Amino acid sequence: MRKLLNSLYITDETAWLYLDGENIVCKCQDSEKFRMPFINIEEIFCFSYLGCSPAHMGKCCELGIPINFISPSGEFLARVQGKTKGNVFLRKAQYEQFGNAPILLSQNTVAAKNANTIFLIKRSLRDYPQINEDGKITECISKLEKGIDAAYHANDKDSLLGIEGSCAKEYFDIFDRLILSQKEDFQLIRRTKRPPLDKVNALLSYLYTIMTANYASALESVGLDSCYGFYHQLRSGRASLACDLMEEARCIVERLVLTLINLKKISENDFEQQAGGAIFLTKEGKKKVLTAWQEKRRSELVHPYLKEKISFGLLPYVQSSLLAKYIRGEISEYPCYLQK
Repeated sequence: MRKLLNSLYITDETAWLYLDGENIVCKCQDSEKFRMPFINIEEIFCFSYLGCSPAHMGKCCELGIPINFISPSGEFLARVQGKTKGNVFLRKAQYEQFGNAPILLSQNTVAAKNANTIFLIKRSLRDYPQINEDGKITECISKLEKGIDAAYHANDKDSLLGIEGSCAKEYFDIFDRLILSQKEDFQLIRRTKRPPLDKVNALLSYLYTIMTANYASALESVGLDSCYGFYHQLRSGRASLACDLMEEARCIVERLVLTLINLKKISENDFEQQAGGAIFLTKEGKKKVLTAWQEKRRSELVHPYLKEKISFGLLPYVQSSLLAKYIRGEISEYPCYLQK
């Protein structure tokens, strides 16, 4: 099993990373902030405008450490990674299969997304039954369950996208009810992405970006092309396959967002509003969220397919490996991640 090492998050906008022997060195405004050996790092997320030296990027590529460049506001910009691992025949099989992918792959993805969403809602409902006094929560659960059934009756991808979109709207219409504290500061009226227009959307978008990058790295590490997916449309610069696998795991991000708000681990002071109305996390807010994300990655779960304990942080690698096995014909069906 792959060892879960550390992800390095650079959140200071003035940071510059460079190479010194076998160490990563971080300099901010002409003073050295820290240095650490490459051997302890699995992946780098750089939220700095200055970035990294060419020698540092070359060393990361040599060691197979992906560098994700993300704007300070949380928008994915670019990714630097070395040579693809795995043989070319796996990618050839991926292109051949996904060029005319069986709709069952996409149906399972939508069904798994809905099932995991239902699990999240029921967990909140079990602990706080008062949120369902008017029956809106059980009504949403019923519609999501019907969405699972409808997904398997869809004949094409366009119909499936419509079903998924409808279910997502139903879910986010009741998401605000799952926020149980700091209600005056945290409200979700509707899902807004680019840019996020409230604090809850800012949290969701920020963590979705991080998790998608995790999945892209995992897919590349097993030899798959993270940009060539089976469900999301191909778009230049988008890791479509990472987005495909992210659908079944979005609930992890959403649960963490609820925990951060409900346990008051984050507050209104951790956000800033720009002139155009967009709301983003402050530097201190990013640190709090990334600390919570790292803690989540280190927590354990029993994988429903492998029946083994793994760290949450290894989930993208496990799912990517299972997808590669499916593409090679070693298993008859790709097993989506289902929370239990």
